Amino acid sequence: MECLVLKERKTGETRAALSPASAEKLVSLGLVVNAEHGIGEASNHRDADYEKAGVRFVADPGTALGSADLHLRVNKPSAGDVARMKRGSVLLAMLDPFNDRELVAAAARAGLSAVSLEMIPRSTIAQKMDVLSSQANLAGYVAVLAAAGALKTVLPMMMTPAGTLSPARAFIIGVGVAGLQAIATAKRLGARVEAFDTRPVVEEQVKSLGAKFIKIDLGGETGETAQGYARELTPEQIQRQREGMAKVCAYSDIVIATAKLFGKKAPLLVTHEMVAGMKNGSVIVDLAAEAGGNVDGTKAGEDVVTENGVTIIGRTCLEGRVANHATQLYAANVTAFVEHFWNFDGKTMRVDPDNELMKGCLLTHGGAIVHEGFKTKS
Repeated sequence: MECLVLKERKTGETRAALSPASAEKLVSLGLVVNAEHGIGEASNHRDADYEKAGVRFVADPGTALGSADLHLRVNKPSAGDVARMKRGSVLLAMLDPFNDRELVAAAARAGLSAVSLEMIPRSTIAQKMDVLSSQANLAGYVAVLAAAGALKTVLPMMMTPAGTLSPARAFIIGVGVAGLQAIATAKRLGARVEAFDTRPVVEEQVKSLGAKFIKIDLGGETGETAQGYARELTPEQIQRQREGMAKVCAYSDIVIATAKLFGKKAPLLVTHEMVAGMKNGSVIVDLAAEAGGNVDGTKAGEDVVTENGVTIIGRTCLEGRVANHATQLYAANVTAFVEHFWNFDGKTMRVDPDNELMKGCLLTHGGAIVHEGFKTKS
């Protein structure tokens, strides 16, 4: 079975779907791993390291598309690449299916078994394959560094002969994977950290990291879904939430908003009025910038300074700023998925539409759209 990994074509993408360590594991399974020269350039992985792991480099990536049995990618391929892929081959990538339904249809027409890695079910057995969590973890870390870089003050308290410097105050909105890492990183750097989430169950996690959990009485039902996500709030609850958060934002030096909903527009958490009530020189990092933003005034890919001197950082794919480790984790996630479905006797990867794990993320198979969420919508 031949595997192909090409360089990412998305502008600004620094990650790769293959690291030398993951390549070595795939080769040990019995896969023939082919790659394009320079796939690890942006993440500080040299071609020589891949070659040492057993990777073969292809002279013509376009031709290789038509012979590979397994395609590993970070981002979704172009429609042209999909059309050139061999019928019956397997595609593993973050396919962004809710925003690109035509790609789903194209993959079905091409006869691909297309797996959208963002849709891997949240279960114990799938934790090591969870690309969203591994990348969000890094994004939470980088968000704090980005905020610290834009802030005109230090984060820790400093006692000097010239006077005492007060610690910066950081407010983390959303205590998922990214939020927890942001809390931990801000605490390590010496900031005074507070956090809020609509799920009361995360209060213990916040406190365990040394931060204060902000309690806001939202009224009605809150909590989390079976998948661990926050339940959708009513308009009245949203208004209460904003009023409570506005008070914290007003005295915070750093606000990091982390609420991203896969396949949906990001919820607006920080309104124009809330930003206007913040201090001159304070910094907001919006981790949902690419999905519409949690903050009113966010511009995806840009840093914006408001009239009252608040910097809103809307940089996309923050995890890509630590590309070496982002590649390491993403490639490990993908390799774990391949290993889980590997047929050691036949040296092939099994595609089982009836398997519960596979069923949650397999979009197309056998020339048809097989995922229930896309069958009648693509």
